[in-house]
Amino acid sequence: MKSFSWLSWSLLLFLPISSRADDVQTKAGPTHQVPYRLTDTQHVLVRAKINGKGPFNFILDTGAPALFVATEVGKQLGIEADDNGWATFKTFEIEGGVVLRNAKGRIETPFQLEGMNGLGLAGAPLHGMIGYNVLARFRLGFDFTRDKMTWTELDFHPGVPQGIRGQGGAGGLDALGTIMKFLGGLIGKKAEPRWAFRGFLGIELADSKRGVEVTRVLAGSPAEKAGLQVGDRIGSFQGKEVQTSADVIRLGSALTPGKPARFQASRGAEMKEFNVKLAEGL
Repeated sequence: MKSFSWLSWSLLLFLPISSRADDVQTKAGPTHQVPYRLTDTQHVLVRAKINGKGPFNFILDTGAPALFVATEVGKQLGIEADDNGWATFKTFEIEGGVVLRNAKGRIETPFQLEGMNGLGLAGAPLHGMIGYNVLARFRLGFDFTRDKMTWTELDFHPGVPQGIRGQGGAGGLDALGTIMKFLGGLIGKKAEPRWAFRGFLGIELADSKRGVEVTRVLAGSPAEKAGLQVGDRIGSFQGKEVQTSADVIRLGSALTPGKPARFQASRGAEMKEFNVKLAEGL
């Protein structure tokens, strides 16, 4: 996945993880559609709730050995780490339906994260990073022409990586985070969002011979509350005719939470009008 090498190689200074995904037979489970953004630094950013609170911004980094939650977020949520810096989260819920229970993670702010926030490099405040001990439990599918990626659950549990000793274990490089944060203040850079998340409708689409067909309606979503059903075929969106699901995504990409989505959908021989107020996802 896309990431700067300086963000990944330093994390590899930790001791290697004992188990590998290619050493075991894995069975595929459910697949989730996870909304994501590319930050200004081209990192993949997703949103997640911790113990039902959030959402918080996390970047994906295969070079990180574990899930890292920033120290300030841990304090905000009242989560205390043990003497080795580890904490257990009752739920770690990634937008799109990925729910991990009793997930293990580090309560600390890696210097890379502090530096990126200090200089405002990502274009959004970053609250942590999702690393190997979470990512290895899924088969990830990327299509950078779309705004969702696929997370397919695997019957694989890598366990807690050994040998992580906290920020001091990075050979003193953690001081760079403080320096970059200081420089960011000098030049007026801040980790403030410069974009807004798109509105959440709660449907999945597929192109068929009959047109743009609704294949899934998420429970509790604005689409379900408006009465949209699986099998409905969308003919127009925001007053414009659509022929493919890409047309719907393109027209809806500029809509933010609270904005109305107007579209027509046919159900059998009946044509229905929908005017749905979009939500914010998680």
